[in-house]
Amino acid sequence: MLHLLTIDLKKLTSYRTFWVVVGLYFLTLGFTTASGMEFLKWLASKGAEFGTSLNINRIPLYHFPDIWQNLVYISGFFKLILAFMVIISVTNEFTYRTIRQNIIDGLSRTEFLLSKVLTNVLLSVLSCLMIFFIVMLTGLIYTPNLELSYLFSDIGFLIAYFLEVFAFLSYALMLGLLIQRSGLTIVVISLSHMLEFILKANLDDRFPSIIPFFPMESISNLVAMPFPRYVFQEIQDYVSITSVAIALFWTIAFNYLSYLKLKKSDL
Repeated sequence: MLHLLTIDLKKLTSYRTFWVVVGLYFLTLGFTTASGMEFLKWLASKGAEFGTSLNINRIPLYHFPDIWQNLVYISGFFKLILAFMVIISVTNEFTYRTIRQNIIDGLSRTEFLLSKVLTNVLLSVLSCLMIFFIVMLTGLIYTPNLELSYLFSDIGFLIAYFLEVFAFLSYALMLGLLIQRSGLTIVVISLSHMLEFILKANLDDRFPSIIPFFPMESISNLVAMPFPRYVFQEIQDYVSITSVAIALFWTIAFNYLSYLKLKKSDL
């Protein structure tokens, strides 16, 4: 497996676009998640109103254990940047015929797909490590009365984040193999949430029970929005096993459809 991962990474790292997109992803992710509290303080200093009884310095955005869900939820918005990289990587295989050359050189279609899946796993793990580092650093800085029992109590959200990123990258891989055109594939994946929202809006009144089973919805449901709790609203402050099961189903489905497409493609 390490050999297959190495093959794909050699191709990826030869693209200047890879370094630009991945660098942009980690830079944006790190800056946005780590500087949120300072940004709110800056807004407050400029006269922004957060409510007459709401002291921005007392909102535990970066306090353990809240920080796990807060930063993981925010980080989920940036997975689209990584998906662009996956799409460019896959579609370039067809554009430059490197996939055909790999097959001629003895790589099976299954091994080729596995190399892409392993790269998705690696990108998902690196994203989790980035979030873990930021959570530990900012949490230790901002948490006023740190209790060890709170330090890792909600780390389950980080595991859910891994599944969220990997599921979405699997979706990007499938689209790239199906469409094989980078520009069109990027448009499709960028509009996926909107297209699903339109579909849900037409089905919500008649079939509300099927909404959580939609692919983009199931991926988004892994980590619920945490911020309403700071205005005394109830939230889902745990990772639902049902959401994990549905997202796992779609992840497997995306990769299996990729396998079927690759198996039947005329390379």
